[in-house]
Amino acid sequence: MRAVVYRGRENLDITDVPEAPVGSGEVRLRVGFNGICGTDLHEYFAGPIFIPHGQKHPLTGRELPLTLGHEFSGTVVEVGQGVDGVVEGDRVAVMPLYYCGTCPACTDGRYNVCAQIGFHGLMADGGMAETTIVPQHMLHKLPDGVSLEMGALVEPMSVAYHAAKLGDVNPDSTALVFGAGPIGIGLWFALLGLGLQDVHVVEPSATRRSSIERLGARTLDPAEVDVPSVVADLTHGRGADAAYDAAGVRAAVETATASVGNGRPTVSVAIYETPIETPLINLVMNESRIQGSLCYTAEDYRAVIDLMGRGHYDTTGWVEKIAMPDVVAEGFEALKAGQKMKVLVDPSIS
Repeated sequence: MRAVVYRGRENLDITDVPEAPVGSGEVRLRVGFNGICGTDLHEYFAGPIFIPHGQKHPLTGRELPLTLGHEFSGTVVEVGQGVDGVVEGDRVAVMPLYYCGTCPACTDGRYNVCAQIGFHGLMADGGMAETTIVPQHMLHKLPDGVSLEMGALVEPMSVAYHAAKLGDVNPDSTALVFGAGPIGIGLWFALLGLGLQDVHVVEPSATRRSSIERLGARTLDPAEVDVPSVVADLTHGRGADAAYDAAGVRAAVETATASVGNGRPTVSVAIYETPIETPLINLVMNESRIQGSLCYTAEDYRAVIDLMGRGHYDTTGWVEKIAMPDVVAEGFEALKAGQKMKVLVDPSIS
């Protein structure tokens, strides 16, 4: 079968690889679509970072080289021994977490921050291939009204949904989202799904502002307005009930912490390539806080799939599909250059 094999920095092969046998408790999926994530970009242009090299991952026993892809959907085509609840033909999204189940985080129910956490597609052969083998516990069935294209977006939308909940918001809350990339868009969708109406997206890029505005979002251009002052006016001096940093830059963090109200959180869900100096005095003076957010849980997956089943998400204007042979030029390079926002690889296109 064809697969996108990562061998190191800026070194990908679109090549034929053998199909492994399906083991007990596993299923083989024919991949529908696989998204290229910001983590994949970091690995391609600056890695290996998270992908094991020189030492095998403790949960999967894998290291370089391996097939990329942790945001994907598929159809069950083979079922291993001991698998129940899924049959050939089922359409699924995949929650690609490997976790130990025994560390303090896992025993506390926070397996999304497992001390040995791994990901299918970063620590094991992933979904950027014609087929892939996954443990049954990773599978989440898709209802008839949710396409495989949408199913491939469950993973990043669950990242955003998990973060949205950590803001401790309710339908009467005012929220700020910093960054209108895929996770920022996902945050906007998630907050609306939680019942909020007063959500503002802060984004300096005119192209990205236009994209999310077409979906119905209200935006602020930080180059044109003083965001904390605008938020103070909108909230009668109270400040935002939650701010979400999906931008990963110092200006966003500083503005977010200056915009939240007393005792309220700035939720950090970005990948920070370099250390960021944070003005902690903003937190001290109004007893606000910074809350980290990592990954998702099965509950988040179920909530996102339910919202998708009700038609809540819209891919118009920000999601594009490409063929596997075009993964470097039309995928990684185009995303780095800002020419595209979200790319799904379709293994069925030659």
